[in-house]
Amino acid sequence: MKHLKKILFTLFLVAVVVSSVVVANNDSKKEPTKKALQKPLTAEEMKAARKKWEASPDGIAYKKWENSPEGKKIDASYEKVKKHFKAFSDMEAVVKSVTFQRENAPSDSPKWLIVEIEGETYMMQFIPKEFELLKSLKVNDKILVRSHSAGFSNNHPYLILSSDYIAKDNKVLFKRAVNKNNRC
Repeated sequence: MKHLKKILFTLFLVAVVVSSVVVANNDSKKEPTKKALQKPLTAEEMKAARKKWEASPDGIAYKKWENSPEGKKIDASYEKVKKHFKAFSDMEAVVKSVTFQRENAPSDSPKWLIVEIEGETYMMQFIPKEFELLKSLKVNDKILVRSHSAGFSNNHPYLILSSDYIAKDNKVLFKRAVNKNNRC
């Protein structure tokens, strides 16, 4: 489990570093475009970036949350569903909320479907256009969910499942288009 956490954390860190580089390069018009296409980070560079992030205020807050009762509860909920990710298998879920919204969120912000699977609560995020496909769902509806991954965040009350497939009564309500080359 520690190994899996390290892998997820490393992937998260790489995404943050790559995003920062892309944003920085887009903001600086003086640098040539070739600079944006950097070679992948080496293991040492990734380790150094991770240590730097862990020492930052955000990294310290995340580690504190990760070791808190809330963080451990979310980690336990991940353990219950992770077996379904690789197999992309059905998870029976019950809809708990179709109106959840984060505090002070603008109306065009992501929409959330809150579901319960095996006694644990999970969040699934959608852009407003995608969420329209789920407008027929009601609280206590039984649905089938498939997901490729999950995300941990100290800013969210539950584990965030990737929103890849939702069906109700043998009817597909939502299916994310997956690129065959990189599964995005």
